[in-house]
Amino acid sequence: MTRLLQGKTGWALLAVLALAFPLFVQNNYLISVATQAFIMAIAALGLNLITGYTGQFNLAHGAFMAVGAYTVGILTVDHHVPFWIAFLAAGVVTAVLGYFIGLLSLRLRGHYFSIFTLCVSYIMFLLIEKWESLTHGPVGIMGIPSPTGIGPLQFGTPLSQYYLVLAFLALGLWIMSRIVHSLLGRSFMAVRNSDDLAEALGVDLMRTKTLSFVLSVIYAGFAGALYAGQVRFLGPDLASEAVTFDLVMFVLVGGIGTLLGPLVGTFLVTWLTQSLQFLQDYRMVVFGPVLIALIIFLPDGIVGTWLKRRAQRADAARAQQQQRAQTHDEATGDPVAQEGGRHA
Repeated sequence: MTRLLQGKTGWALLAVLALAFPLFVQNNYLISVATQAFIMAIAALGLNLITGYTGQFNLAHGAFMAVGAYTVGILTVDHHVPFWIAFLAAGVVTAVLGYFIGLLSLRLRGHYFSIFTLCVSYIMFLLIEKWESLTHGPVGIMGIPSPTGIGPLQFGTPLSQYYLVLAFLALGLWIMSRIVHSLLGRSFMAVRNSDDLAEALGVDLMRTKTLSFVLSVIYAGFAGALYAGQVRFLGPDLASEAVTFDLVMFVLVGGIGTLLGPLVGTFLVTWLTQSLQFLQDYRMVVFGPVLIALIIFLPDGIVGTWLKRRAQRADAARAQQQQRAQTHDEATGDPVAQEGGRHA
């Protein structure tokens, strides 16, 4: 069973489950909830890149998601720009904004960087709430069009939007996998482990951190653009720190610094939230302790803990195999093998 869940086979099973989900549910509300979970998973993938792989705890990630969403909302509603052009613009705007904010914030380290980005998040929230001529202020932006069709494909129904967002999630996962398993990804992890060590190995710290920051906010921007097309209404609350904290929770529960972790955390927390809706205002009383217990007993997250235990079992099996081989060599009296075993 464990082997079945690993590698390409495991990803293929997840893809099949995602593709078949609407066929078994046949409920537009649950399909819409799953679509929003996919969107949040895309944003969580970006946060995991800067925080999990590069070690920079960004507390403005939700605000960048709001920037992408508002870019689509403003361009489509106020300026009648086609959705997909506005969608691409959302990625460009968040990338440019992320580049300049990254140049400022990434000169700081540790908690100072996190506090700075938290301040940036609040400034973005205030701009969205108060700049009424651009963002419509507290009223928000209503009537955002859904994604326009591409050839014979139309995206006006919850089911079609579900598969559209699922396609973007699969693309985002594939790109993220290529990044983290490349030399660039190794540079990110070297920075996470130690700035001084990474610099000694020839890694340009500022350039590497800035690139990771920009790539992460691009994910947030595109997630926000998809959110705008799916929900079709935007308010300043999207830029609040609560959205960022939700994304952090998704990453921590699933497993920070793992490719699958943000997905598992997003889907699990979303499922728990929906399951506890019957408690209404009291559901957080149950939901909070559950999350605290997960973080206490699984500090590496669900996926991280599973990977660590799998590695420990592999090391134990390898040690037992070497011990059996050494015992066999001693029993057979092979002096060359015994000498090799002692050197090993």
